Amino acid sequence: MVEHVQKGIAEVNGTSVYYEVAGEGHRVVLNHGGLVDNHLWDEQFDEFARHFKVIRYDIRGFGDSGMLKKGMDPYSIERDLYSLLQFLGIEKTYVLGLSMGGALAIDFTLQYPEMVDALITVGAGLSGFEMGEPDEELKAKFEEMDEAFKSGDIACSVEISLQIWTDGPFRTPEQVDPQVRERVRAMTTRNFKRGDDEEVRSQHLEPPAAGRLSEIHVPTLIIVGGEDVEIILAIADKLEKDIVGAKKVVISGTAHHLNMEKPQEFNRVVIKFLEQVGT
Repeated sequence: MVEHVQKGIAEVNGTSVYYEVAGEGHRVVLNHGGLVDNHLWDEQFDEFARHFKVIRYDIRGFGDSGMLKKGMDPYSIERDLYSLLQFLGIEKTYVLGLSMGGALAIDFTLQYPEMVDALITVGAGLSGFEMGEPDEELKAKFEEMDEAFKSGDIACSVEISLQIWTDGPFRTPEQVDPQVRERVRAMTTRNFKRGDDEEVRSQHLEPPAAGRLSEIHVPTLIIVGGEDVEIILAIADKLEKDIVGAKKVVISGTAHHLNMEKPQEFNRVVIKFLEQVGT
């Protein structure tokens, strides 16, 4: 365990952002996905802090950060990250993000290129990416998940989300580490129970990132799980193709929460890449 962890709340842009900072050296900020919170990075936080100054936090609407409330002004999670880094006195950083946090990392790099020294996307989303309709089975699962959520059956909705994302389309729940499933279940359940207002509007990057990837000129690593859903694999291919010099790594035997499934391999890949960037 890291001995000295700075924990706090940053009051930025009309919300409260929970954060933790540990380690010394070049900064690296960790952005979690849309089903989880900062504890997604439990196996990375201590290890990365041996090499870098690491910042992890809860995006607004998640974990211990502020609620989304009806009637509030449109918000930007990229601007929230910028304001958090300003609050912490950080001018330049490596930016890493998974899923929604990966899309955030990409959009942040396009909006604040002067602050980003390297970009790492993990099973990332991509603003403006269109692939067409998902296969019928996956589409049905998403609909079932939404219906369960709207009817108040949070447990059912969370379990379906685990099947889609943590298990992936090619594995049964029994083929996935039960501890990983239960940790994701706990984080997702907490988020689904928060009761944030869905009518609150977020501001999106315009034009979106899908058509602007050639504007990214920092060292970029793309990591994806070999068992992830089709659209995530397609996005990883596009990122590799459209970002000049980008390197892609596929971690086999993992789906969307690959850093939790194979933390040692994930950590080794990230640290090696960032050490090469820093030389």
